[in-house]
Amino acid sequence: MDKTIRVFWAARLKQVRKALEANNFEVFIAEDLPAAAQVVLERILPGTGAQSLSWGGSGTFLATGLYERLRDMQDLEILDTFEKEISRAESLERRRRALLVDLFITGTNAVTEAGQLVNLDMYGNRVGAITFGPRFVTILVGRNKIVPDLDTAFARVREYAAPANAMRLGKKTPCAETARCESCKSPERICNTWTVTEKSFPPRRIKVVLINEDAGL
Repeated sequence: MDKTIRVFWAARLKQVRKALEANNFEVFIAEDLPAAAQVVLERILPGTGAQSLSWGGSGTFLATGLYERLRDMQDLEILDTFEKEISRAESLERRRRALLVDLFITGTNAVTEAGQLVNLDMYGNRVGAITFGPRFVTILVGRNKIVPDLDTAFARVREYAAPANAMRLGKKTPCAETARCESCKSPERICNTWTVTEKSFPPRRIKVVLINEDAGL
C-alpha cells in the first residue's frame, strides 16, 4: 500500500511542480525528508552561492535535520533564530537581521494545485522573508500541504494548521483549547498576517522542494 501511495503522490507532485514552474518558482522533488535535506545541501546551497543563512519557523525544516547540519557549518554566517538560550529581544533582533541573509529556509502552510503559496504568520518574519529581503528563499513542502485551490488553502490553515500550531507552541488561545479557529483577541494570537504568493519574483528566487512524504502541520 505504501508503494501505491508514493506512486500516486509522485504523479500529483509532478503536476504541482509544473504549476509552480509556470509561476516562476524553481522546483525540486524529493522522495523523503532525508532526500529533501540533500537537495538543499547539494543543489540549492551551492547553486545560490549563499554566504549567510537563516530560517523561519517550520516543522518540516526541523524534521529534515537541516537545522542541526546547517547550524554548525563553519564557512557560513548563520543567524540562529531558534537558539533557546537567547533573550526574546535578541530573538526578535535576529529575525529582523534574517531578512537580509543570502538564503532563508522555511516551510509553507499550503500550496495550491495552481502553484500558489499560502501562509499565515504571527510576527510576519516568515512571510516577510518569502515576500522580500533575502536574496533566495527555500520552501520545504510535505505532500500533505497540497490543496486544490485558495479557498481550501485558507480553510486548511484556519481549521487545522493554526490551531495545531497554537497547541504546539503552548499558546493561550481559544483554538488551543477547542481545536477550532475562533475569532479571538488573545494577546498570544498567532494568526496575524496572511500572504498569497502567486509567483516568484525575480524568477527562481523562491525554490520549492516538494517532498513525497507527510511533513509539518
